Amino acid sequence: MSAPSILATPAIRTPLPWLIILAGSLIATLTFGPRSAMGFFQLPMLADTGWDRTTFGLAMAFQNLAWGISQPFFGAIADKYGSWRVLAFSGLVYAGGLILMAHADAPVWLHIGGGVMVGLGVGAGSFGILLSAFARNVTPQQRSMAFGICTAAGSAGMFLFAPLSQGLISAYGWSDSLVYMGMLMLLVPLFAIPLRGNSSSGSQKEALYKQSIGEALKEALSHKSYLLLVTGFFVCGYQVAFITAHFPAYIGDIGIDARYAVIALALIGFFNIIGSLASGVIGQRYSKPYFLAYIYIGRSIVVTAFLLLPQSPTSVVIFAAVMGLLWLSTVPPTNALVAIMFGTRHLGLLGGVVFLSHQVGSFLGVWMGGYLYDQFGSYDPVWWLGVALGLFAAAVHWPIVEKPVERPAMA
Repeated sequence: MSAPSILATPAIRTPLPWLIILAGSLIATLTFGPRSAMGFFQLPMLADTGWDRTTFGLAMAFQNLAWGISQPFFGAIADKYGSWRVLAFSGLVYAGGLILMAHADAPVWLHIGGGVMVGLGVGAGSFGILLSAFARNVTPQQRSMAFGICTAAGSAGMFLFAPLSQGLISAYGWSDSLVYMGMLMLLVPLFAIPLRGNSSSGSQKEALYKQSIGEALKEALSHKSYLLLVTGFFVCGYQVAFITAHFPAYIGDIGIDARYAVIALALIGFFNIIGSLASGVIGQRYSKPYFLAYIYIGRSIVVTAFLLLPQSPTSVVIFAAVMGLLWLSTVPPTNALVAIMFGTRHLGLLGGVVFLSHQVGSFLGVWMGGYLYDQFGSYDPVWWLGVALGLFAAAVHWPIVEKPVERPAMA
């Protein structure tokens, strides 16, 4: 990471479009918040319904898979028709999914509401949609910082909703708490209004390079560095989704007071804010592929230390703080690399394909967490697989080339 990015240029003094960034950041806070707090609902829901952890884990796996599969489609719609329509849909379907989950009296309704519908809501309001809108409204020199701000806002959602969800559950029970959070999601269409009509506007005019969706996909899927990026982001999804969904239960399994689960996820969210903002700055100045490789190596080291050293409330707090710095710090450089390679014309679509890989990893991380626990009575196999995958991700990011794709027609 010592070598400066080949694209580094003197800072451009063009002001950031703060209204768009503020609106998008508020949406990121709301859409990321409830889904990051799902782990707090697992044990009280299962205690009331009698379902097992595999049932809950499968619902969360469906959620991540629906998020991932929908991302390229929502991204393409946002690229063509603007982000506001997609974000308004996000708020509505997200709210409906949480309310249906709150009243689920059979696993199928948990899987449809908390799984598919919430997953579609997250997909329509996720970083892929928001960051592509940001990219078309800032200069290339501002992208990494703008991406870091939006990612930090999503991190703030995790920081805020960890204690909020636990407090609501304690006061009103898990079912009513889901309803209240569903009502909060109805603010998303309102916050999306400043992003209306920005599908082809803003400071970025790269839409002048004409490509169909099929041509854009063909170009990206034949590009070695893009395929490596897609492969590596799978690991990010596996690691963070497993911890989000199962860490509260894991804390209880190792005999640590449940309040430390709230503290841990809140700390992850807080330090995630710092890590995301720092990632935006570092990614603008240094090699993004090398930076990503170091992040994945760091995650593997942190998890290994947490598992091998004596586990206590103190170790949980330290683990959460350090992991928080590495949590979503992958998002700004990953999306910035897609924009560098292919421009912003189809950024929602191509970024969505990268996120699809992320969510396939999330599906496996969440589902395997529940399934392997029920089979072996321990989360250890899932933890150690995550360590190995982190080293694999570091290896595949190392050879990524940080430069625009060659297009003879643009020469």
